[in-house]
Amino acid sequence: MAIRSPEDIVHMRRAVREHAVRQGFSLVDQTKVVTAASELARNIINYGGGGEMILQPLAEGVRKGLKLAFVDQGPGIPDIELALKDGYTTGGGMGLGLGGAKRLSSEFQIESRVGGGTRVTITRWK
Repeated sequence: MAIRSPEDIVHMRRAVREHAVRQGFSLVDQTKVVTAASELARNIINYGGGGEMILQPLAEGVRKGLKLAFVDQGPGIPDIELALKDGYTTGGGMGLGLGGAKRLSSEFQIESRVGGGTRVTITRWK
């Protein structure tokens, strides 16, 4: 799913919520995964020049989840550890996006290369 505008974020939020409902997520877990996805999608627009979200429903035995990957070809993140600290921002925001998304997720992975873009993958298990 392309993420290039605020309208794309609205569509992405709806799709994530629909998949979370299909996976049997509680309302609290739906809210957590949608909020994390929103933060990461905003980062793609604000810092990565647009990108895409890849959504994958997961099933491991009776356990169900959602895996979301947010990918851009932007400038990359020079210091990932610093970028994950609450309050750190390069764009004038509150600096809670990456760290907040990490806290709202069951699993969190970030890969970034300066000049080569960023990929943030989150998984939320039911």
